[in-house]
Amino acid sequence: MRGGKFTDYKIGSGNVFRDLGLPDAEELNTKANLAIEIARLIRKRGLTQIEAARMLGIDQPKVSAIVRGRLDKFSVERLCELLTRLGCDVDIRGQERRRKTLGKLTVSVA
Repeated sequence: MRGGKFTDYKIGSGNVFRDLGLPDAEELNTKANLAIEIARLIRKRGLTQIEAARMLGIDQPKVSAIVRGRLDKFSVERLCELLTRLGCDVDIRGQERRRKTLGKLTVSVA
């Protein structure tokens, strides 16, 4: 930092896991976004972790793991299933890209 201003910075790619050079960055990003939506819905509904666990059909420590971002024991498919148990539709679509680059996976809940 020079004179109170940053001089060197890098604009992120939109995927912090890719920016950190982690393997499976796309999967990690997808899982994180799914978990964020699950946690958001639990908060929005004012559910305790025990109430959420009953609704999701899992135990409370698994709910705690999800809301704390400890997702190594959860697959993308399992997190999608939990969203459906919260009353969300999960829509997975494929669309061919015009450019010859890798596609992307986006998570959004309306």
